Amino acid sequence: MNFDYSTKTEELQNRLAAFMDEYVCPNEKAYAEEINSGDRWKPLRLIEDLKEKAKAENLWNLFLPEISGLSNVQYAPLAEMMGRVYWSAEVFNCSAPDTGNMEVLWKYGSEEQKEKWLKPLLGGEIRSCFAMTEPDVACSDATNIRASIVKDGDDYILNGRKWWSTGAGDARCKLAIFMGKTDAEKPKHLQVCV
Repeated sequence: MNFDYSTKTEELQNRLAAFMDEYVCPNEKAYAEEINSGDRWKPLRLIEDLKEKAKAENLWNLFLPEISGLSNVQYAPLAEMMGRVYWSAEVFNCSAPDTGNMEVLWKYGSEEQKEKWLKPLLGGEIRSCFAMTEPDVACSDATNIRASIVKDGDDYILNGRKWWSTGAGDARCKLAIFMGKTDAEKPKHLQVCV
């Protein structure tokens, strides 16, 4: 098996490395000072400024194959580079939980949902959260989820207690993906989580 990087990946690695060296790494101290000087849940000016630079450099939404044209294998070394500075993925709009939530909306969202949430998420204008973890069970395994989702006419009733909802603390959070079971009577691995 050939493990060499594609030409496209190498070109993006070079551009991403240059961006990290010029704008991200020199600002690690500034990031710490800004996040520790005020409301840590409000957007940081530094991040917002760097996001504009990343957009201008076309280093934006690299995680989404339908936009970037990258496979997971091609994207992986770029994600590794971003991961060297724990806050830098947001600069490129490649941070969790938004990436997974954008993928869900891209693949399964209605046109109305895409317009209302996907478009501003792809633009880095809002953030989202992922509500999976529950206090009484190990929810890294979705089969343990106890929260329920019950259809009631045209509506759904969500019933559950979430312990931690990744991203919910961000002041820009406008969307939550809620994990719950729609049929707790089915065998464990056939219960649908939405």
